[in-house]
Amino acid sequence: MSGCSIRIIGLDPGLRRTGWGVIEQAGTRLSYVASGTVLPPEKAPMGARLAALHQMLADVLARYVPDEAAVEETFVNMNPASTLKLGQARGVVLLAPAQLGLSVAEYAPLLVKKSVVGAGRAEKAQVRMMVSVLLPRAAPESEDAADALAVAITHAHHRGTAARLAGQG
Repeated sequence: MSGCSIRIIGLDPGLRRTGWGVIEQAGTRLSYVASGTVLPPEKAPMGARLAALHQMLADVLARYVPDEAAVEETFVNMNPASTLKLGQARGVVLLAPAQLGLSVAEYAPLLVKKSVVGAGRAEKAQVRMMVSVLLPRAAPESEDAADALAVAITHAHHRGTAARLAGQG
């Protein structure tokens, strides 16, 4: 990887399925590296599921060696028990890259959709289609992987804007 490119991993947290997507940014050019979904064992006790999620993410991070990470914030309007379980998974998703010393940005789902599709209320199919337009070589295996790539694209867009603004000040 050259000094002027950066590798970003986007993560879409979930206890059953966590999507991940890796892109490289060189200037304004984005390129697809890889994407996938990790699936912790659903029937295992909570502690074992969280440990499996952490190990699976650690394996992805070791394989693709990103420079920065971005995680989608989650808003759940279900019962409190479901919200708590998702929060525990989200904690693991934030922890795995942070343990490697990576900066971890967080983005609201509405901002991710607006950044990728142009509309904050876009459907998942629209997000997936725009990811394939913005990253032509990408073929995300699932909606979770497409969402993770969208998070990475959002981070690439917003980190560039912040860098340009810092350079002007």
